[in-house]
Amino acid sequence: MAIQRYLQIHPMDNVLVALQDLAEGTTIVFGDKEFTLKQAVAAKHKFTIQPMKQDASVFMYGVLVGKLNHDLLAGELITTENLRHASEDFRMGERKTGWTKPDVSAFKDKTFKGFHRSNGTVGTANYWLVIPLVFCENRNVLTLKAAFEEKLGYKVNANNYVSEVEDLITLYKSGADVNQILARNLQADPASVRHERLFKNVDGIKFLNHEMGCGGTRMDSDALCGLLAGYITHPNVAGATVLSLGCQHAQAAILKAEIAKRDPDFDRPVYIFEQQKEGTEKELMQKAIKATFAGMMQADQHERRPASLDKLCVGLECGGSDGFSGISANPALGYVSDILVALGGSVILAEFPELCGVEQELSDRCIDEATAEKFMTLMRTYNAKAEADGSGFYMNPSPGNIRDGLITDAIKSAGAAKKGGTSPVAAVVDYPELANGPGLNLLCTPGNDVESTTAEVAAGANIVLFTTGLGTPTGNPITPVVKISTNTKTFEKMPDIIDLNCGTIIEGTESIEQAAYRILDYVIAVASGEIKPKAVLLGQDDFIPWRRGVSL
Repeated sequence: MAIQRYLQIHPMDNVLVALQDLAEGTTIVFGDKEFTLKQAVAAKHKFTIQPMKQDASVFMYGVLVGKLNHDLLAGELITTENLRHASEDFRMGERKTGWTKPDVSAFKDKTFKGFHRSNGTVGTANYWLVIPLVFCENRNVLTLKAAFEEKLGYKVNANNYVSEVEDLITLYKSGADVNQILARNLQADPASVRHERLFKNVDGIKFLNHEMGCGGTRMDSDALCGLLAGYITHPNVAGATVLSLGCQHAQAAILKAEIAKRDPDFDRPVYIFEQQKEGTEKELMQKAIKATFAGMMQADQHERRPASLDKLCVGLECGGSDGFSGISANPALGYVSDILVALGGSVILAEFPELCGVEQELSDRCIDEATAEKFMTLMRTYNAKAEADGSGFYMNPSPGNIRDGLITDAIKSAGAAKKGGTSPVAAVVDYPELANGPGLNLLCTPGNDVESTTAEVAAGANIVLFTTGLGTPTGNPITPVVKISTNTKTFEKMPDIIDLNCGTIIEGTESIEQAAYRILDYVIAVASGEIKPKAVLLGQDDFIPWRRGVSL
């Protein structure tokens, strides 16, 4: 069967997407139109299907994604020079909450093996946390990491390249020059080395660092306490050790109040130590060490037990996106989202700068006008602040996005929103609150991959599905992050950091539905602890709190 060379994503679209590299002069036959390409069009990029005048509207995914800077003929390549960002305005519309639920018969009786918490949530992992309330305690946290991590069997020696450096030292001492050093063929061992665990039921002890807690605005320090409370009360966490200096904005009392807000009957162990009360560093560290070890003993009492799939809360993320994201991996995640919602599970769609241009559709899908109004207000407020600082949503696409076909923010956003499927929007949540209610939840976060993933986990995501076209090493300390490639080339080039491939959809060997079933089966295995994603194996424990400013 011939491989499809180009695609119209939506019947309203007036551009086509190249699914493979197309040479200049290639004859394009589309409906009753026939024309030749005026320039070569690389795979993932777009070209016109008819003559268009300056300021004409360009549509993709059935929505406005830009306006032309000058006249174009049929068969011309869309570029940053001839297309500028544009998107439709949005307003309160009629509720459009009807949707066609997918067939879930293959999954309705399936379970995963998780850690059941007293508040009814279920973890896909079981971690102990060590966190600072303020950046002044980062060094003490790292000291605890050096004391605990290897001795308890959790140190990951993945590609530490020590032997490569030793090889170069030997070569240098033998008199090698710069050119000989650069020409040296190093042999990296890609295997992760894991030590014997002392506590068999504890997946790890995680040490978080950040640069906040004091010196910034009270809004930022309060938000930090909320974010940290989200991690402490997370179903993947058995308990925590918290280090505080004592005089910072992010006070222990605020953290405790945020914990109670999220779980009034919270009963997991949390040990808080304040250095200015304890006195010497030795006194602080010895108390923290004893409490942490005792906490690990308590965490080890938990065991995995079966749980229904409605206990899954999946965060949806994309990073290093390309021109195939919106037609392969993201729609596949959208179908996974719809299956989970139909089963009673929870889904979180975040990255508000990457919802620019699809506000009308999403607000219309909100279950009621109050929810729609909250979404529209958050979008307008965020974009207005970005524009006031000289960086509106239109500046969201990165150089890598643009190089691989995402010319405007609206093109990027229309594809990114496909991760949210077609179900009604059950809730709209502002950072850093919980967003783990049944159904599709919209969470206000930046488009920044790590900030957004960090926020989704604090909001309750016990699995994160992360699509990428260009490749990314992003992970999270406490929640498994499954990375899914939009194209086969990237998957084959970066197999050490990417778990699954949806390039099969582009190649026509798998449908979106088939890919979704494959992804969900993988998610169940990860949630049960049977498979560890690459981010977990490599110790990619990225954690960046969002300072509530402009971050696209």
